[in-house]
Amino acid sequence: MILAAGRGERMRPLSDATPKPLLPVGGVPLIVRQIRSLAAAGITEVVINAAHLAERLVAVLGDGRALDVAIRWSREAEPLEAAGGIATALPLLPDGPVLVVSGDLWTAFDYAALLPRARAMGDDPREARAHLVMVPNPPFHPRGDFVLREGAPGRVATGGGPTRTYGNIGLFDTALFRELPRGTRLKLLPLLLDWIGQGLVTGEPYDGPWENVGTPDDLARVDALLAQERKA
Repeated sequence: MILAAGRGERMRPLSDATPKPLLPVGGVPLIVRQIRSLAAAGITEVVINAAHLAERLVAVLGDGRALDVAIRWSREAEPLEAAGGIATALPLLPDGPVLVVSGDLWTAFDYAALLPRARAMGDDPREARAHLVMVPNPPFHPRGDFVLREGAPGRVATGGGPTRTYGNIGLFDTALFRELPRGTRLKLLPLLLDWIGQGLVTGEPYDGPWENVGTPDDLARVDALLAQERKA
């Protein structure tokens, strides 16, 4: 599932006329880069939630055929936050682990690396029910989110060591959202804190290219980086 319903307040005025996931870096919309990365990893069944300027997203991406994936749409009258969006999209999602990513990320993370973890989550009931990709704390979030314990995968904790930031790339057992209301605005963080307290969350570090493209400056920085790579 690609989360793409947000208004993108920090990206204004660019997001006033264009959904943030459709803003380009290196001449390619952010969400198209995400879809291409998923397809390259063999993940071709995609659900996207949409609210702000949803028709623009649907018009550009359609059913996904042009990108070698199959896209189904979860429409929201207003953005429902991450947990609310996932819960509302449950009728479109399979039982078991689902990869959830943000539509406004730019990263070189290899999504295929998560497939063995997804299979383990689905086959072994003793496995954690959520698995997070954790990145170094970015400048806009210096305190980080959670502690990643040693191990492969490591357990995620709320204290007791140096923190990392949840990189908006995660595997989630859809059963975790089954009892949540649909069509309701719900943040993911309170749920994560609860699941971490129950020992249900593991994680892995990722130190490669990653950017949460939230502002026009972020967009310009990634665009410049890609332009520099093309010249190299």
